[in-house]
Amino acid sequence: MKKILNDPNAYVTEMLDGLLKAHPDQLAFAEDVHAIVRADAPVQGKVALATGGGSGHLPVFLGYVGKGMLDGCAVGDVFQSPSAEQMLEVTRRIHGGKGVLYIYGNYGGDVMNFDMATEMADLEDIRVETVLVRDDVASAPPAEADRRRGVAGMVYAFKLAGAKADAGGDLDEVAAIARKTLEHTRTIGVALSPCTVPQAGKPTFTIGEDEMEIGMGIHGEPGMKREKLQTADEITERMMDALLDDLAPSEGDTVSIMLNSLGATPHEELYIMFRKAHEILGARGVKVHRPYVGRFATSMEMAGASITLLRLDDELKALLDAPAHSPFFVQP
Repeated sequence: MKKILNDPNAYVTEMLDGLLKAHPDQLAFAEDVHAIVRADAPVQGKVALATGGGSGHLPVFLGYVGKGMLDGCAVGDVFQSPSAEQMLEVTRRIHGGKGVLYIYGNYGGDVMNFDMATEMADLEDIRVETVLVRDDVASAPPAEADRRRGVAGMVYAFKLAGAKADAGGDLDEVAAIARKTLEHTRTIGVALSPCTVPQAGKPTFTIGEDEMEIGMGIHGEPGMKREKLQTADEITERMMDALLDDLAPSEGDTVSIMLNSLGATPHEELYIMFRKAHEILGARGVKVHRPYVGRFATSMEMAGASITLLRLDDELKALLDAPAHSPFFVQP
Protein backbone atom coordinates (compact mmCIF):
# COMPACT_ATOMS: atom_id res chain seq x y z
CA MET A 1 0.00 0.00 0.00
CA LYS A 2 1.37 3.40 -1.04
CA LYS A 3 -0.76 6.25 0.32
CA ILE A 4 -0.22 9.64 1.89
CA LEU A 5 -1.43 8.97 5.43
CA ASN A 6 -0.43 8.69 9.06
CA ASP A 7 -2.22 6.03 11.12
CA PRO A 8 -4.65 4.09 8.87
CA ASN A 9 -7.10 3.99 11.78
CA ALA A 10 -7.12 7.80 11.93
CA TYR A 11 -7.61 8.18 8.17
CA VAL A 12 -11.23 9.37 8.31
CA THR A 13 -11.01 11.56 11.40
CA GLU A 14 -7.90 13.34 10.07
CA MET A 15 -9.60 13.80 6.69
CA LEU A 16 -12.67 15.30 8.37
CA ASP A 17 -10.52 17.58 10.51
CA GLY A 18 -8.75 18.88 7.41
CA LEU A 19 -11.99 19.30 5.50
CA LEU A 20 -13.61 21.33 8.27
CA LYS A 21 -10.53 23.52 8.60
CA ALA A 22 -10.52 24.11 4.82
CA HIS A 23 -14.20 25.10 4.62
CA PRO A 24 -15.17 26.71 7.96
CA ASP A 25 -17.52 29.14 6.22
CA GLN A 26 -19.56 26.29 4.76
CA LEU A 27 -19.25 23.27 7.06
CA ALA A 28 -19.50 22.49 10.75
CA PHE A 29 -20.24 19.39 12.82
CA ALA A 30 -22.63 18.35 15.53
CA GLU A 31 -21.37 16.65 18.69
CA ASP A 32 -19.32 14.14 16.69
CA VAL A 33 -16.95 15.13 13.87
CA HIS A 34 -18.58 12.35 11.83
CA ALA A 35 -21.84 14.37 11.87
CA ILE A 36 -21.19 17.03 9.20
CA VAL A 37 -23.72 19.87 8.79
CA ARG A 38 -24.06 23.19 7.01
CA ALA A 39 -22.33 25.98 8.90
CA ASP A 40 -25.67 27.83 9.09
CA ALA A 41 -27.72 24.81 10.24
CA PRO A 42 -30.50 24.63 11.12
CA VAL A 43 -32.22 26.64 8.42
CA GLN A 44 -35.55 27.48 10.03
CA GLY A 45 -38.72 26.94 8.02
CA LYS A 46 -37.06 24.74 5.37
CA VAL A 47 -37.22 20.98 4.89
CA ALA A 48 -33.78 19.61 5.80
CA LEU A 49 -32.02 17.03 3.64
CA ALA A 50 -29.58 14.49 5.02
CA THR A 51 -27.55 11.62 3.71
CA GLY A 52 -24.79 9.38 4.93
CA GLY A 53 -22.50 6.53 4.05
CA GLY A 54 -18.97 5.28 4.18
CA SER A 55 -15.93 7.41 3.46
CA GLY A 56 -13.82 6.79 0.38
CA HIS A 57 -16.29 8.16 -2.17
CA LEU A 58 -15.63 11.92 -2.17
CA PRO A 59 -17.39 14.07 -3.17
CA VAL A 60 -20.20 11.64 -2.19
CA PHE A 61 -21.49 11.94 0.42
CA LEU A 62 -20.42 14.90 2.52
CA GLY A 63 -19.19 16.93 -0.45
CA TYR A 64 -22.76 17.95 -1.26
CA VAL A 65 -23.56 19.54 2.10
CA GLY A 66 -24.30 23.14 1.22
CA LYS A 67 -26.84 25.67 -0.01
CA GLY A 68 -29.32 24.26 -2.50
CA MET A 69 -28.38 20.67 -1.69
CA LEU A 70 -27.90 18.79 1.59
CA ASP A 71 -28.10 20.13 5.12
CA GLY A 72 -26.14 17.32 6.75
CA CYS A 73 -24.30 14.04 6.32
CA ALA A 74 -23.32 11.21 8.66
CA VAL A 75 -19.86 9.91 7.78
CA GLY A 76 -18.80 6.31 8.33
CA ASP A 77 -15.38 4.72 8.12
CA VAL A 78 -14.04 3.78 4.68
CA PHE A 79 -16.75 1.76 2.90
CA GLN A 80 -18.64 1.37 6.21
CA SER A 81 -22.00 2.73 7.30
CA PRO A 82 -22.24 5.53 9.85
CA SER A 83 -23.98 4.64 13.08
CA ALA A 84 -27.61 5.37 13.86
CA GLU A 85 -26.45 7.68 16.64
CA GLN A 86 -24.36 9.74 14.21
CA MET A 87 -27.30 10.01 11.85
CA LEU A 88 -29.52 11.14 14.72
CA GLU A 89 -26.97 13.82 15.67
CA VAL A 90 -27.15 15.17 12.12
CA THR A 91 -30.95 15.03 12.18
CA ARG A 92 -31.24 16.98 15.42
CA ARG A 93 -28.81 19.65 14.28
CA ILE A 94 -30.37 20.31 10.85
CA HIS A 95 -34.07 20.10 11.75
CA GLY A 96 -35.59 23.50 11.06
CA GLY A 97 -39.18 22.68 11.96
CA LYS A 98 -40.41 21.22 8.64
CA GLY A 99 -39.05 17.69 8.89
CA VAL A 100 -36.03 15.87 7.49
CA LEU A 101 -35.62 13.88 4.30
CA TYR A 102 -33.08 11.05 4.24
CA ILE A 103 -31.63 10.26 0.79
CA TYR A 104 -29.06 7.46 0.71
CA GLY A 105 -27.89 4.39 -1.20
CA ASN A 106 -29.52 0.97 -1.05
CA TYR A 107 -26.93 -0.85 1.09
CA GLY A 108 -27.81 -3.17 3.95
CA GLY A 109 -25.86 -1.47 6.74
CA ASP A 110 -27.04 1.99 5.75
CA VAL A 111 -30.67 0.88 5.57
CA MET A 112 -30.52 -0.72 9.02
CA ASN A 113 -28.86 2.25 10.73
CA PHE A 114 -30.94 4.91 8.99
CA ASP A 115 -34.13 3.05 9.91
CA MET A 116 -32.98 3.05 13.54
CA ALA A 117 -32.23 6.78 13.33
CA THR A 118 -35.72 7.38 11.92
CA GLU A 119 -37.29 5.58 14.87
CA MET A 120 -35.18 7.55 17.35
CA ALA A 121 -36.02 10.84 15.64
CA ASP A 122 -39.71 9.98 15.82
CA LEU A 123 -39.38 9.65 19.62
CA GLU A 124 -38.16 13.26 19.60
CA ASP A 125 -41.10 14.39 17.42
CA ILE A 126 -38.92 14.93 14.35
CA ARG A 127 -40.68 13.68 11.25
CA VAL A 128 -38.38 11.85 8.83
CA GLU A 129 -39.10 10.56 5.33
CA THR A 130 -36.73 8.24 3.45
CA VAL A 131 -35.86 7.94 -0.24
CA LEU A 132 -33.58 5.06 -1.22
CA VAL A 133 -31.27 5.47 -4.22
CA ARG A 134 -31.34 2.50 -6.61
CA ASP A 135 -29.87 3.69 -9.91
CA ASP A 136 -27.24 1.04 -10.78
CA VAL A 137 -28.66 -0.92 -13.72
CA ALA A 138 -25.90 -3.54 -13.52
CA SER A 139 -26.85 -4.70 -10.02
CA ALA A 140 -30.32 -6.13 -10.83
CA PRO A 141 -32.70 -6.40 -13.80
CA PRO A 142 -35.61 -3.96 -14.20
CA ALA A 143 -38.07 -6.46 -12.72
CA GLU A 144 -35.99 -6.46 -9.52
CA ALA A 145 -35.14 -2.76 -9.45
CA ASP A 146 -35.70 -2.61 -5.69
CA ARG A 147 -32.47 -4.61 -5.28
CA ARG A 148 -30.34 -2.16 -7.24
CA ARG A 149 -27.43 -0.34 -5.62
CA GLY A 150 -27.32 3.41 -5.18
CA VAL A 151 -24.39 5.09 -6.94
CA ALA A 152 -23.68 8.41 -8.67
CA GLY A 153 -27.33 9.08 -9.52
CA MET A 154 -27.88 10.15 -5.93
CA VAL A 155 -26.14 13.45 -6.77
CA TYR A 156 -29.10 14.35 -8.99
CA ALA A 157 -31.49 13.50 -6.14
CA PHE A 158 -29.55 15.73 -3.75
CA LYS A 159 -29.58 18.56 -6.27
CA LEU A 160 -33.23 18.51 -7.32
CA ALA A 161 -34.69 17.74 -3.88
CA GLY A 162 -32.47 20.47 -2.43
CA ALA A 163 -33.81 22.95 -4.97
CA LYS A 164 -37.38 21.98 -4.12
CA ALA A 165 -36.69 22.46 -0.41
CA ASP A 166 -35.16 25.88 -1.08
CA ALA A 167 -38.27 26.80 -3.08
CA GLY A 168 -40.42 26.20 0.01
CA GLY A 169 -41.71 22.69 -0.67
CA ASP A 170 -43.05 20.73 2.28
CA LEU A 171 -41.60 17.37 3.29
CA ASP A 172 -43.97 15.32 1.14
CA GLU A 173 -43.30 17.53 -1.89
CA VAL A 174 -39.53 17.37 -1.48
CA ALA A 175 -39.61 13.60 -1.04
CA ALA A 176 -41.80 13.29 -4.14
CA ILE A 177 -39.23 15.21 -6.21
CA ALA A 178 -36.42 12.99 -4.94
CA ARG A 179 -38.40 9.88 -5.91
CA LYS A 180 -39.38 11.30 -9.28
CA THR A 181 -35.77 12.21 -10.01
CA LEU A 182 -34.58 8.71 -9.20
CA GLU A 183 -37.35 7.09 -11.24
CA HIS A 184 -35.84 8.89 -14.24
CA THR A 185 -32.18 8.16 -13.37
CA ARG A 186 -29.95 5.28 -14.45
CA THR A 187 -26.22 4.62 -13.87
CA ILE A 188 -23.64 2.06 -14.96
CA GLY A 189 -19.91 1.86 -14.26
CA VAL A 190 -16.77 0.22 -15.57
CA ALA A 191 -13.73 -0.62 -13.43
CA LEU A 192 -10.17 -0.94 -14.70
CA SER A 193 -8.30 -1.32 -11.40
CA PRO A 194 -9.01 -1.89 -7.70
CA CYS A 195 -8.56 0.48 -4.79
CA THR A 196 -7.01 -0.10 -1.37
CA VAL A 197 -8.85 0.54 1.90
CA PRO A 198 -6.26 2.01 4.32
CA GLN A 199 -7.19 -0.24 7.24
CA ALA A 200 -7.00 -3.34 5.05
CA GLY A 201 -3.76 -2.44 3.30
CA LYS A 202 -4.48 -4.55 0.23
CA PRO A 203 -6.57 -4.15 -2.95
CA THR A 204 -10.30 -4.74 -2.74
CA PHE A 205 -10.12 -7.13 -5.72
CA THR A 206 -7.73 -8.21 -8.45
CA ILE A 207 -8.07 -7.59 -12.17
CA GLY A 208 -5.62 -8.15 -15.01
CA GLU A 209 -3.67 -5.29 -16.55
CA ASP A 210 -5.48 -5.91 -19.83
CA GLU A 211 -8.95 -6.42 -18.31
CA MET A 212 -12.01 -4.35 -17.41
CA GLU A 213 -15.26 -5.15 -15.64
CA ILE A 214 -18.50 -3.62 -16.86
CA GLY A 215 -20.98 -2.95 -14.07
CA MET A 216 -18.65 -3.35 -11.08
CA GLY A 217 -19.92 -1.59 -7.97
CA ILE A 218 -18.13 1.22 -6.13
CA HIS A 219 -17.03 -1.17 -3.35
CA GLY A 220 -15.79 -3.80 -5.78
CA GLU A 221 -19.10 -5.67 -6.01
CA PRO A 222 -19.23 -8.01 -9.02
CA GLY A 223 -20.33 -6.50 -12.31
CA MET A 224 -21.99 -7.92 -15.40
CA LYS A 225 -18.91 -9.24 -17.18
CA ARG A 226 -15.13 -9.19 -16.98
CA GLU A 227 -13.36 -9.06 -20.33
CA LYS A 228 -10.43 -7.66 -22.26
CA LEU A 229 -9.97 -3.90 -22.18
CA GLN A 230 -11.59 -2.21 -25.17
CA THR A 231 -11.31 1.23 -26.75
CA ALA A 232 -12.97 4.27 -25.18
CA ASP A 233 -15.67 4.32 -27.87
CA GLU A 234 -16.42 0.62 -27.45
CA ILE A 235 -16.65 0.92 -23.66
CA THR A 236 -18.91 3.96 -23.92
CA GLU A 237 -21.17 2.25 -26.47
CA ARG A 238 -21.56 -0.76 -24.17
CA MET A 239 -22.45 1.43 -21.21
CA MET A 240 -24.80 3.70 -23.12
CA ASP A 241 -26.63 0.74 -24.66
CA ALA A 242 -27.32 -0.63 -21.18
CA LEU A 243 -28.54 2.74 -19.90
CA LEU A 244 -30.72 3.55 -22.91
CA ASP A 245 -32.28 0.08 -22.97
CA ASP A 246 -33.28 0.51 -19.32
CA LEU A 247 -34.28 4.20 -19.29
CA ALA A 248 -35.87 4.05 -22.77
CA PRO A 249 -35.93 7.76 -23.67
CA SER A 250 -37.94 8.73 -26.73
CA GLU A 251 -36.81 10.84 -29.67
CA GLY A 252 -37.14 14.48 -28.65
CA ASP A 253 -36.54 13.78 -24.94
CA THR A 254 -33.96 15.73 -22.97
CA VAL A 255 -31.44 14.23 -20.55
CA SER A 256 -28.72 15.44 -18.27
CA ILE A 257 -25.62 13.25 -18.38
CA MET A 258 -22.97 12.79 -15.70
CA LEU A 259 -19.63 11.33 -16.75
CA ASN A 260 -17.96 10.45 -13.45
CA SER A 261 -14.43 9.34 -12.60
CA LEU A 262 -14.24 6.54 -10.04
CA GLY A 263 -11.09 8.16 -8.67
CA ALA A 264 -7.98 7.64 -10.78
CA THR A 265 -9.38 8.22 -14.27
CA PRO A 266 -8.41 11.73 -15.45
CA HIS A 267 -10.68 14.31 -17.00
CA GLU A 268 -9.04 13.81 -20.39
CA GLU A 269 -10.35 10.26 -20.60
CA LEU A 270 -13.77 11.30 -19.31
CA TYR A 271 -14.11 13.84 -22.11
CA ILE A 272 -13.19 11.20 -24.68
CA MET A 273 -16.05 9.10 -23.31
CA PHE A 274 -18.40 12.07 -23.13
CA ARG A 275 -17.75 12.85 -26.79
CA LYS A 276 -19.00 9.38 -27.76
CA ALA A 277 -21.93 9.42 -25.33
CA HIS A 278 -23.09 12.76 -26.74
CA GLU A 279 -22.85 11.35 -30.27
CA ILE A 280 -24.95 8.30 -29.31
CA LEU A 281 -27.66 10.45 -27.73
CA GLY A 282 -27.74 12.74 -30.75
CA ALA A 283 -28.16 9.80 -33.11
CA ARG A 284 -31.26 8.81 -31.15
CA GLY A 285 -32.69 12.32 -31.23
CA VAL A 286 -32.15 12.80 -27.47
CA LYS A 287 -31.07 16.29 -26.42
CA VAL A 288 -28.46 16.97 -23.73
CA HIS A 289 -29.04 19.62 -21.07
CA ARG A 290 -26.46 20.60 -18.44
CA PRO A 291 -23.85 17.84 -18.68
CA TYR A 292 -21.50 17.14 -15.78
CA VAL A 293 -17.98 15.75 -16.31
CA GLY A 294 -15.61 15.15 -13.40
CA ARG A 295 -15.40 13.43 -10.02
CA PHE A 296 -18.81 13.17 -8.37
CA ALA A 297 -18.86 9.71 -6.72
CA THR A 298 -15.55 7.91 -6.44
CA SER A 299 -14.10 4.73 -5.00
CA MET A 300 -10.79 5.85 -3.50
CA GLU A 301 -8.18 5.52 -6.27
CA MET A 302 -10.08 3.05 -8.45
CA ALA A 303 -9.54 3.54 -12.18
CA GLY A 304 -12.74 3.56 -14.18
CA ALA A 305 -15.82 5.65 -14.79
CA SER A 306 -19.57 5.69 -14.52
CA ILE A 307 -22.23 7.24 -16.72
CA THR A 308 -25.52 8.52 -15.32
CA LEU A 309 -28.53 9.67 -17.32
CA LEU A 310 -31.40 11.72 -15.91
CA ARG A 311 -34.42 12.14 -18.19
CA LEU A 312 -35.81 15.63 -17.70
CA ASP A 313 -39.23 17.19 -17.95
CA ASP A 314 -39.90 20.90 -17.43
CA GLU A 315 -40.22 20.54 -13.64
CA LEU A 316 -37.02 18.56 -13.20
CA LYS A 317 -35.12 20.79 -15.62
CA ALA A 318 -36.00 23.92 -13.65
CA LEU A 319 -34.89 22.31 -10.39
CA LEU A 320 -31.65 21.08 -11.94
CA ASP A 321 -30.90 24.63 -13.13
CA ALA A 322 -31.39 26.18 -9.69
CA PRO A 323 -28.25 27.51 -7.95
CA ALA A 324 -26.34 25.42 -5.44
CA HIS A 325 -23.08 25.79 -3.57
CA SER A 326 -21.02 23.31 -1.57
CA PRO A 327 -17.27 22.71 -1.20
CA PHE A 328 -17.38 20.32 -4.15
CA PHE A 329 -20.30 21.57 -6.25
CA VAL A 330 -20.84 25.15 -7.42
CA GLN A 331 -23.67 26.08 -9.75
CA PRO A 332 -24.48 29.80 -10.07
